[in-house]
Amino acid sequence: MPEKRVTVASKVGLHARPAALVAKAAAAQPVAVNIAKAGGNPVAAGSVLNLMTLAAAHGDEVVISAEDGEGAEAAVDAVAQLVATDLDA
Repeated sequence: MPEKRVTVASKVGLHARPAALVAKAAAAQPVAVNIAKAGGNPVAAGSVLNLMTLAAAHGDEVVISAEDGEGAEAAVDAVAQLVATDLDA
């Protein structure tokens, strides 16, 4: 199962607009993508509500993972890149 640790770059964390953009990208992937705060339980990254209840704030480290399958590495990379980008800018 591929995974990547990234730091939340958006000033508001994974809330509102950033959560919507990350959820849309995760839902578009060919495999299920999950996200968890470091040491926490993973949630489906394709759900805005899940991302907002994660309460990942600016500067928090999150772990993005995907189920094994074709495109899993690319799916993790795509979602990780968004989380590591300031989507409020």
